[in-house]
Amino acid sequence: MQNLVSEHILTMSSREIAELTEKRHPDVKRDIERMISDLQGDVSKFAHIYLDSMNRQQTEYLLDRDHTECLLTGYSAVHRMRVIKRWHDLEKLAAKPVLPENYISALEALLESKKSEAALVLVNKEQEAEIHDLKNLFKEGMTSTQFCKMLNGVNTQKVNGWLAERNWLYNESKSGIRWRATSYARDKYLTEHQHMISVHGADDFIKYQPVLLRKGAERIYDLYRRGKVPMKLSWNGDFTHQKQISFAS
Repeated sequence: MQNLVSEHILTMSSREIAELTEKRHPDVKRDIERMISDLQGDVSKFAHIYLDSMNRQQTEYLLDRDHTECLLTGYSAVHRMRVIKRWHDLEKLAAKPVLPENYISALEALLESKKSEAALVLVNKEQEAEIHDLKNLFKEGMTSTQFCKMLNGVNTQKVNGWLAERNWLYNESKSGIRWRATSYARDKYLTEHQHMISVHGADDFIKYQPVLLRKGAERIYDLYRRGKVPMKLSWNGDFTHQKQISFAS
């Protein structure tokens, strides 16, 4: 008897069907071939090679539940019931977790599980350290440049230009540089502080100062850790918070 799960499809062999229905295997095979032909299918798709008691290659057919039930239509009620009960047993067996085949497999599975747990602990510790880092670095009202000054190695002279490339800032002046928050970044990553500027002999005007929101700081920090922020040529390769965490043995 042989029952296989091929690509997660539970099957029953023609040999087992023959045993359960008290029929000769060649007769069951003939019934299957006739059924598949009537269904205009390809019987070779159900074929499977096995070795008999004399170590000779023989052919059997592996049927899914639908084809098994179709085959049983012409069989007696007693035989149909036997096969149906056997299907229930197979489905219960398939629903159970697969146990390791041997002790080595069990140890390997345990090792992989422990590696996954250790990796998760590492990630959690890294996240906690980075959150702690952000709490110490970010202050309300900071500009992007002021925040980046707290990040080791960042070329702060290029930060605003870099943010303009990312569509966070734009220059509203044609003659100089007056950075404004874009509609894309405003109230998401940046906000703006307004200052009334009085100039002797000229009209007062409003100066806008883009300032960083916490979500913007988190985004910049994430990009910084992934090497996406413009860095100084003299950068020593160390981040403000070192990502590698050592565990005491």
